[in-house]
Amino acid sequence: MALQKTKVLNIASVTGINTVGIFTAGVTSTDAGTASTTYVKSVVMHNTGLGTARVSLYINPDTNPVTVAVSTNRILRVDLAPNETTFFETNYPIVLTPTDAISVEVNAPDAGGTGIGSAVNFLVNGDVEV
Repeated sequence: MALQKTKVLNIASVTGINTVGIFTAGVTSTDAGTASTTYVKSVVMHNTGLGTARVSLYINPDTNPVTVAVSTNRILRVDLAPNETTFFETNYPIVLTPTDAISVEVNAPDAGGTGIGSAVNFLVNGDVEV
């Protein structure tokens, strides 16, 4: 298998209070093709909405496709103010094998916003084996 250095998927935009699966290894098509194994290096998150939004990132093992957030699989939760950008990056890539999935959640923060009308863009970077 050849390792392709590429963005894992195009920008995924999540609007309002919502939980969605944005990537499933072995299922979701990438620019290089459908990945058998994916190495996630970073996830960039940007709040384009008008209020603060609580953003969560989940790594769900052996799930196809995933749209439900399971708190035991959450690896990041952060409140993003309007027009704020943050990123999640590990020292070593997160390895996703077929049916491992990434899901994201946009919700209301404890203070400073309702989450309604929020629009958060997600960009997943890494390498894929095709």
